[in-house]
Amino acid sequence: MNLHRAIAVYRGQRVPTFRLIEHRRRWFLFSGAIVALSLVGLVVGGLAYSIDFVGGAQVTVPLARRVSVQQITSLLAERGLDQAEVQIVDGRAASIRTGSLSDEGRDAEAILEDLARLAGVDRADISVEDVGPTWGSEISRKAIQGLVIVLGLILLYIAYRFEWAMGIAAIVALVHDIVVTAGIYALVGRPVTPETVIAVLTIMGFSLYDTVVIFDKVQENLESPTLIGRYGYDGVVNLSLNTVLMRSVNTSLVVLLPITAMLLFGGETLKDFAFAMLVGTAAGTYSSIFVAAPLLTVLKARSERVRVVERRRARDRRPVPAGAATSADERTPEPEARPASPRSRRSASKRRPPAKRRRR
Repeated sequence: MNLHRAIAVYRGQRVPTFRLIEHRRRWFLFSGAIVALSLVGLVVGGLAYSIDFVGGAQVTVPLARRVSVQQITSLLAERGLDQAEVQIVDGRAASIRTGSLSDEGRDAEAILEDLARLAGVDRADISVEDVGPTWGSEISRKAIQGLVIVLGLILLYIAYRFEWAMGIAAIVALVHDIVVTAGIYALVGRPVTPETVIAVLTIMGFSLYDTVVIFDKVQENLESPTLIGRYGYDGVVNLSLNTVLMRSVNTSLVVLLPITAMLLFGGETLKDFAFAMLVGTAAGTYSSIFVAAPLLTVLKARSERVRVVERRRARDRRPVPAGAATSADERTPEPEARPASPRSRRSASKRRPPAKRRRR
């Protein structure tokens, strides 16, 4: 593909002809490897939950001098408090939410003394309060129940709007996105915050939207007997996928640009949300194209409708023997010519042009 054609494909002026469905085994192997790696990260390393899930300490430090969030975060990281959430309130105080100061043999008083020295205040001016988890087990249980109910409703809706095979493929793609996002969090060791949960829920909606757009185009093309007879079921799905491919890619790029900006230049809270959105959006775009649509062809391969279509296409493509047409012509006699009626002879004579007279 030359540069001019590639630009035309990117701008939607030309439909690409990628053989995406034909190479579905490659995509399944790649997705299986990513999911297996994610599961290893979840089982071996596990998720690092923030203090919103496990509880910790709330520390308020008055600021007598100008101190940045990075300075406080670096000091706490040196003392083994890597998951601290630090906010500067009106430039006059630092609000620190972190794990218990005395866990794992930490010297709480030494940590507070270092904070007081950095802020230019006395140790007695710093207030420490133990806090419980804001995201408890009850919220987690209700969130899981809600997630299961939502997945069931999504399956029923897509099955009603399209068909059961499309609903199953969409649910598999959603589960793929959630597992990959959680696995990457476990592998990189990034803490899971309530913002992460919100981002995962947002990812589900985005991934589902992308999948429904593809399935809607597939359903539209399947209603054309000409396309089915020419390309077959797999070919129609591949054609539909190529038709909406750049639409999905461009939509994802538009979403990824502000997310990347938040990840690079946003605060700690925005970075947690942006990182989950970045991973989930990329996984959702990939699964809609390389998981949901190819899986649909696998699920429909054994259906009676697809079998009938493929048998008909195979029969139409079968070469006809050289003598088959001649023998068929011999077996089908030409209809005998009927004698013309007097009325038809008179009509024919009227339409016949008069003969020219000979010159003497």
